[in-house]
Amino acid sequence: MADSPPMKEYAMPEKRGFASMDQQKQREIASKGGKAAHQKGTAHEFTPEEAREAGRKGGEAAHQKGTAHEFTTEEAREAGRKGGEAAHQRGTAHEFTTEEAREAGRKGGEARRKAA
Repeated sequence: MADSPPMKEYAMPEKRGFASMDQQKQREIASKGGKAAHQKGTAHEFTPEEAREAGRKGGEAAHQKGTAHEFTTEEAREAGRKGGEAAHQRGTAHEFTTEEAREAGRKGGEARRKAA
């Protein structure tokens, strides 16, 4: 097998401008920009689908970095209750049939037994 030519070594370019600022300073500037865009009416308004996708990606990234919030049983229950209430108020809640409710209860019971 022939030897490959040596790879060139490149120095990492120094960060400049926005990239050179600490994260807190970057957040402050980004926050001001977001507020200004909302005041001008030029801010991006997420559709429910875009918001869902952004949340999913953010959650995946946080889990990969190990910075995701792990919900306690009580926190998860409260979050689900609030989400259900909001969906009912908007008229977007899924109304379960008797069979769907029975199946959801069965799955929940199985998951609880496995966790114990």
